[in-house]
Amino acid sequence: MARPALPVTVIGGYLGAGKTTLVNQLLRHSGLRLAVMVNEFGALPIDRDLIEAEDDALISISGGCVCCEFGDDLAGALLQVAGMDPRPDHILLESSGVAIPGSILTTLLFLDGLRGDGVVVVADAAEIRNTAANTYLADTIQRQLDDADILVLNKTDLVSEAELAEVTGWVRSHTKGTRIVPAVHGAVPHDVLLGSVPLPRRGHKVSGHAEALFRSRVLQPDGPVDPVALARALAEGDLGLVRAKGYVARPGGGLSLIQVVGARWTVEDATDDHQTGVVCIGLKATFDADGLARLGPLEPVPA
Repeated sequence: MARPALPVTVIGGYLGAGKTTLVNQLLRHSGLRLAVMVNEFGALPIDRDLIEAEDDALISISGGCVCCEFGDDLAGALLQVAGMDPRPDHILLESSGVAIPGSILTTLLFLDGLRGDGVVVVADAAEIRNTAANTYLADTIQRQLDDADILVLNKTDLVSEAELAEVTGWVRSHTKGTRIVPAVHGAVPHDVLLGSVPLPRRGHKVSGHAEALFRSRVLQPDGPVDPVALARALAEGDLGLVRAKGYVARPGGGLSLIQVVGARWTVEDATDDHQTGVVCIGLKATFDADGLARLGPLEPVPA
């Protein structure tokens, strides 16, 4: 039986936005075996206390994680990581500060055994508007925002509540359908950013303020449903969701896997040996539990 496709999340954003901090948070708290890929090690300083061993092209990180250089051969490096034994649970591909992350994600369309799990763009809440106002950077910043499925508005502790409301409104006016997640020091629960966590959830939670921002429920349809229609409703409906993933029975038999990241969704056939239900995660301030309940009964997320 073929192994399931290995998910890859591209993490982009301009220089100084906090991409490295976010990656280190995921390495510390996700409970997943992560492979972090960078152009060169110097571009992503992994926290020193996480590093177990180093060689020319690979850093071993505690918890079974690795960090790899890919240089000019991204496709080759991705396939090499996918062939590791044990294989990682998820690949994080950190792009440079001036890269267009969506173009990196398209590389995955041509590689067997890998699937894109979305683009996470990190933005500095205190500086994003100033950076975007720079004539030489405006196009790059806008293209990064255009590619984001989830926009982590980082360093919110450096702005006032009024300034945060203003910059959030500015980001919304420069994006279409992007889910905006506020963060301090890149602390965002991994199941918000990464779609590799199956039902029931496993791994560690990010404790404290970050976890308190989010609400989760399991959508449990009463019977078979049209998975495409449901996925579209979760992604495009005004339900306040950031991420959704799970299995549903489809008419005529069989299961489908639904995955939603921001406003983007996918549906694929799945084997029948999965627990049904779709974990739906959103910001508490915008999470529409009543609207979600109109799509089916809701249950608490398994511990």
